[in-house]
Amino acid sequence: MTTILFDLDDTLYDHTATARAALAATLGGRASLRQVPAEVLYQRYSDLLEEMHPRVMRGELDYLTARELRCQLLLAPYEPAPSAGALAELAEEHYGHYRQFRQPVPGALALLRRLRADFRIGVVTNNRTTEQEEKLDFLGMSGLVDALITSEAVGVLKPDPAIYHVALERLGARPTETVMVGDNWVADVVGAQAVGIRPVWLNRTGAAPLLPGVAELGSLEPPEQVYALLTQGAGR
Repeated sequence: MTTILFDLDDTLYDHTATARAALAATLGGRASLRQVPAEVLYQRYSDLLEEMHPRVMRGELDYLTARELRCQLLLAPYEPAPSAGALAELAEEHYGHYRQFRQPVPGALALLRRLRADFRIGVVTNNRTTEQEEKLDFLGMSGLVDALITSEAVGVLKPDPAIYHVALERLGARPTETVMVGDNWVADVVGAQAVGIRPVWLNRTGAAPLLPGVAELGSLEPPEQVYALLTQGAGR
């Protein structure tokens, strides 16, 4: 084994924790939401993001419009629609909080440092290049990653095989000597398997696997145990 690929959002970068903190900071003072459980708001936000993000990546929605529309639809069950100006301010405030609360998945930095000496490291992510570069820089991970491959740059989203082929080419790796670590079953597990890469599913929520025989991690800690699982049965 020579190469390890990682997803970024909710694999190395803790999008879920960041998004929860940003929502609380942005919406915590709104009277209309005082009786709404935080988990209900987060789940609605997450569903809206999952629905809109692929449309943004395909060019069907621009990024700023999607941010504002997400805020509008998030609030729609609880209060009258805000004015265009108020909606733009709310979306900008939320984005500022999201950037403020950015954080790594626990153990991610230590794991990358442990792996870096022995393997080529790539990040394969369904997002915009600039945004993902900023995350890696902010988290102190840029110097630990040999290649960042984004859906924006390649023009397709995981699980499309093309993005994995680009990653392998960029890193000079063969599928049989590569592992892919990610939290999304379809994008990261099924996508990797389709091109002959061994997937490792990061399952921090305790969800049931959809297929047997896939290696699984509950967290990225401690690094030595994760290292052992990633390299299990692998030759150098």
